[in-house]
Amino acid sequence: MSLFKARDWWSTVLGEKEEFDQGCLCLADVDNTGNGQDKVIVGSFMGYLRIFNPHPVKTGDGAQAEDLLLEVHLRDPILQVEVGKFVSGTEMLHLAVLHSRKLCVYSVSGSLGNVEHGTQYQIKLMYEHNLQRTACNMTYGSFGGVKGRDLICIQSMDGMLMVFEQESYAFGRFLPGSLLPGPLAYSSRTDSFITVSSCRQVESYKYQVLAFATDADKRQETEQQKLGSGKRLVVDWTLNIGEQALDICIVSFNQSASSVFVLGERNFFCLKDNGQIRFMKKLDCSPSCFLPYCSVSEGTINTLIGNHNNMLHVYQDVTLKWATQLPHIPVAVRVGCLHDLKGVIVTLSDDGHLQCSYLGTDPSLFQAPKVESRELNYDELDIELKELQKIIKDVNKSQGVWPMTEREDDLKVSAVVSPNFDSVSQSTDVEVGADLVPSVTVKVTLQNRVTLQKIRLSVYVQPPLVLTCDQFTFEFMAPEMTRTVGFSVYLKGSYLPPELEGNAVVSYSRPTGIPRVSQCKFRLPLKLICLPGQPSKTASHKLTIDTNKSPVSLLSLFPGFANQSEDDQVNVMGFRFLGGSRVTLLASKTSQRYRIQSEQFEDLWLITNELIIRLQEYFEKQGIKDFSCSFSGSMPLQEYFELIDHHFERIYFDLVSYLMLLKLGLKEVNKIPSFFSNHVSVLHTCTEKLRINGEKLEELLSERAVQFRAIQRRLLTRFKDKTPAPLQHLDTLLDGTYKQVISLADAVEENQDNLFQSFTRLKSATHLVILLIGLWQKLSADQIAILEAAFLPLQQDTQELGWEETVDAAISHLLKTCLSKSSKEQALNLSSQLSIPKDTSRLKKHITLLCDRLAKGGRLCLSTDAAAPQTMVMPGGCATIPESDLEERSVEQDSTELFTNHKHLIVETPIPEVSPLQGASE
Repeated sequence: MSLFKARDWWSTVLGEKEEFDQGCLCLADVDNTGNGQDKVIVGSFMGYLRIFNPHPVKTGDGAQAEDLLLEVHLRDPILQVEVGKFVSGTEMLHLAVLHSRKLCVYSVSGSLGNVEHGTQYQIKLMYEHNLQRTACNMTYGSFGGVKGRDLICIQSMDGMLMVFEQESYAFGRFLPGSLLPGPLAYSSRTDSFITVSSCRQVESYKYQVLAFATDADKRQETEQQKLGSGKRLVVDWTLNIGEQALDICIVSFNQSASSVFVLGERNFFCLKDNGQIRFMKKLDCSPSCFLPYCSVSEGTINTLIGNHNNMLHVYQDVTLKWATQLPHIPVAVRVGCLHDLKGVIVTLSDDGHLQCSYLGTDPSLFQAPKVESRELNYDELDIELKELQKIIKDVNKSQGVWPMTEREDDLKVSAVVSPNFDSVSQSTDVEVGADLVPSVTVKVTLQNRVTLQKIRLSVYVQPPLVLTCDQFTFEFMAPEMTRTVGFSVYLKGSYLPPELEGNAVVSYSRPTGIPRVSQCKFRLPLKLICLPGQPSKTASHKLTIDTNKSPVSLLSLFPGFANQSEDDQVNVMGFRFLGGSRVTLLASKTSQRYRIQSEQFEDLWLITNELIIRLQEYFEKQGIKDFSCSFSGSMPLQEYFELIDHHFERIYFDLVSYLMLLKLGLKEVNKIPSFFSNHVSVLHTCTEKLRINGEKLEELLSERAVQFRAIQRRLLTRFKDKTPAPLQHLDTLLDGTYKQVISLADAVEENQDNLFQSFTRLKSATHLVILLIGLWQKLSADQIAILEAAFLPLQQDTQELGWEETVDAAISHLLKTCLSKSSKEQALNLSSQLSIPKDTSRLKKHITLLCDRLAKGGRLCLSTDAAAPQTMVMPGGCATIPESDLEERSVEQDSTELFTNHKHLIVETPIPEVSPLQGASE
């Protein structure tokens, strides 16, 4: 038996499918026996009133037939039950039952039976009040300081307090600003009603103020109120607690002081009489009910708090003294004296579980028997331990500790790309130009092994490639089911995607509730974005890839791009992308080299990557496993740096933003209103290489939006005025501001699109540089993955976090860990805060330094212990870069000399220009 579990003294279940709330439980000597024994009174929303007198024969007994003193069906739902001196002319206790539209007061009495059945109990209706408004809750007390009787105050659903002086109705008052009713309690010491309004603040109203305030026959303000008859209802004090309240209790154990306890959704508060906070406690679990009661320590108050985790906590002020577990979630808790047992905790759940319990546990009378002592044979134990270790080692060798096949077989995902284009292209709203944009169908198949529900399939491709549908939902109600979905992919923008690889991700939950994710990658065909084109003799950017095998005919590598009029040209091939750019691929006849050339550096990536993939697939089909590619030329860092600078200059703001402002309604600067001319100088200086200029545009847009709303408010005030006043050109100002807001918004949208295109081109160039570094230094797949993580950490740029500072931090980490030259560099700490750089010089120096250290023999890894001495220099590598900050000043001059004539120093033995009509020759 756990010490922290409530001991069941007596319990029962009330009715079937009945509902209860916090006002449905009350403990009192309702039959006026005078022996100090409480009865348990319970009312339900089904209209049943029950009175119990528990007296179990032994602890934990269920309810006996004689425990139920009375059960009456009152038909109307019972919202709350209370016991007090509610009948005039007597100080006997009576039972008040609150219905939604009625208040009834009963007397409960028992009469001795003439036979062995015992005492018979019955209730008698003393009086009732029919309510004009729907009731919510009630409270009672000696309002106004009356002696020997209790008055009742009922709060309606629309915030009206109705006071009843026993058999007669006294008055009704609306609480000011009431929207929804809250818990209500009465403080006898201050003669005040305390509630929590829908504004999430505790409010106190004096009874005298309520009594002398204007009558509230209707919610609207009457003419009598306007003439000044009566007093206005004024709140005594308020306290904002910032959350809705579940219950309020007033605790006063002596006449000198009283406390107001408020149970919130996340905290409970103890307030003084004047509304000041005495203390508060943040709760770990969501509470359901509470009850403050007296404490044995002077000056402290104990509080019982039930929560939705079936727990009942006992606090002494803010200190948790005890925690006990209940078999249900309590919605009401009371403490009383039952069957001469004081301090019994009575709890009631919302489905009718009534339990009387106490804290602690029964003493255990069990004693463990003594174990016979025997001598241990340590030699036998050592032999047994070695045998067990051998069995464990054999099991670990034969199979893994965690079987992964079961998880992988729950759902199988596969994707198939159609070899042919769609007969009718699914492309819509394309921005490519005059070319007909094709689309290709991709089919994803899901096969389950067990029953799975709420399976969600998400498909992603690199922009500007788009999908006709990217989200799918499945339900596998039986095992071994197969579902196939299809969608089309096409190119929407006029620029190239950085990758042709798509990803299908499936999220689901196993039958045990464990979430799982499966994914499947698919590769889109090159012909989706590219058409056969005319080879070009000259190009600004060239790359040469070396192989260890004889050159392969380009017609066999790219069968879909053969030009019918030039079938004899097997060593040269032209590609024309849908965006308009062209790439030429040449294969040497005598050497084992391939050249890729284009006018744009980033356009080389897709063709180069496609060439290497198709060469690997070709030789794998031939059964050749030792095929490899390499790159022996100089790294094209200068072209890569130009793209980085271009991307950095266009981030968030460029000259297009200003031209967009002039294009839509602001074509001449001298026509811009005076309130806008202050920012013209900012717009003219937008060509600075600082990303902070993007914030200027956003600040300007924010100012125009604030100004637009201010003009609207002023116009609305003018229009509402009973005496019309001239608009003073506010309408003209509103129209001009509106045009500026639209222009600025269009400029932001266009600039974001330009930024995204620039970032996509930079990603393509970054992929190409990573590929060349891997071929240049023969990097493994793990090392290339580290490079991709460092150079491609983001899917897109944001103003808070950009590509430049993220990549700079990643490369700096590599330089100070696995590529460091000494332990002193490894001890340097990187800044934990990323900020917008002033320029890209630091980033370019770090990239150059990374290539230099790789050329000297450095290797990428995730451990700092792998920093090897860098003494080996690879041929064709980058120039030596000084390591100290003082020597970095001379780097720019050396780098300029190294990369100035890069376009003329592509490889050591360049392939001469060839004519498409004569073929490629050395």
